[in-house]
Amino acid sequence: MVGAAAPSDDDPLGEKTGGATTVYANGRQAFSFPAANLGDDEHTRFVIGNSFFKRNWVEAPASTGVRDGLGPHFIARSCGGCHVLDGRGEPPSPRKPGTSAVPDPAVALLLRLSVPGTPEPRQGVVPEPVYGDQFNNAAVQGVQPEGEVVIGHRPRPGRFDDGTRYVLQEPIYSFRGLAYGPMRADVLVGPRIAPQLIGVGLLEAIPEAEILRNAAEQAALAGPLDAAIKGVPNRVWDAYAGREMLGRFGWKANVATIAHQTAGAFHGDIGITSRWFPDETCTPAQADCAAAPRGAKGEAPEIDDKTLEDVVFYQAVLAPPARRAPRDAQVLRGQRLFAQAQCAQCHRPSYVTAAPPFPRLSSPVLQGQRIWPYTDLLLHDMGEALADGRPDFGASGRQWKTPPLWGIGLFKDVNSHTRLLHDGRARGVLEAVLWHGGEAEASRRQVLKMSRAEREALVKFVESL
Repeated sequence: MVGAAAPSDDDPLGEKTGGATTVYANGRQAFSFPAANLGDDEHTRFVIGNSFFKRNWVEAPASTGVRDGLGPHFIARSCGGCHVLDGRGEPPSPRKPGTSAVPDPAVALLLRLSVPGTPEPRQGVVPEPVYGDQFNNAAVQGVQPEGEVVIGHRPRPGRFDDGTRYVLQEPIYSFRGLAYGPMRADVLVGPRIAPQLIGVGLLEAIPEAEILRNAAEQAALAGPLDAAIKGVPNRVWDAYAGREMLGRFGWKANVATIAHQTAGAFHGDIGITSRWFPDETCTPAQADCAAAPRGAKGEAPEIDDKTLEDVVFYQAVLAPPARRAPRDAQVLRGQRLFAQAQCAQCHRPSYVTAAPPFPRLSSPVLQGQRIWPYTDLLLHDMGEALADGRPDFGASGRQWKTPPLWGIGLFKDVNSHTRLLHDGRARGVLEAVLWHGGEAEASRRQVLKMSRAEREALVKFVESL
């Protein structure tokens, strides 16, 4: 076993994004390598976890009790169905005007559902009574899919101060063919794209005190202006820990640990029960769902503790790739512009990791690493244009967690697209910036004032991370 490395400060440009865990990789597999300092004895566990992460689960009853239990409702047959090559999801292609072509089904795009009210402390939201807390557009034999997601777009034109025009595309979500009747009229819909998985174990190992320090420092600088940057932490229930913890994962920081996120995704997205989520997601209105066969020969849970923990371990040790061309003159210019526009206030560049919450689900090699994720892991009011109106634990309908930026320049290599933000509406880095509002409005205005060359340098820097 390779021991935890001592933190190093000899990497001022953050080329080694994950410290000693960093891999030097490009191309389709860039997000699928284990930590570079992972010991030989942990590679076997990584391979086992990879298998259960990427291979499809099947309907019950099946000849195997190891991988059966899919559904009854689901959106994907495997974790890798959404996180393709451990990378980032893409919104489905819209129906082209004037054609009868059926749009791609929403797989990597999940639509979360809830209704206004006071949730149970361990749940964070009040589920929609007929369709639950997420919309599943696929089902096993004998069970009706919940329906179809329909996505339209509304253009939002604008211009930079130099006169250059742009047009953003605002997605509009609706449903049709609802199998179990109408949703409540006051349903709240929150679209979510599957994020890249590199470095999640390192994010989990950032000391909580550092994240709270981010909030304290922003509060001290914010002053009385409503638009000032003032991130706040989310506090959420974690099933593995059995207590409230600081949220780190999910687009609204509504999940505290990789373990809870993984068990919850198996449960909600694939329909696989575990000790932590033992009941199927069927609502009282879904009798066919409740009557469907269960996996693991009818014995709950459908995934055992060891297999689930191997999948958690696999994700925890996925390595972030090294930066590309960090000393390039245009990249360095973009880095200065990034700082001048106050982007680093929320996208904090660097941390030193400590112990993760569940050491048996992680690796000692992740500890003591100087990492460069570019996030504060806090919630920020991002303005009405990005708001989904859907609260989640302490997050409001206008708040979003600052996403890490590492690996952003490799999305096209890995997943053949450059779609960004919580629902993939932005078609690249610059569009993502232009969607910023609320606390980030001043930063957006700084970018609007930039010349074309400055904008290109800013993008070049972000894509080098």
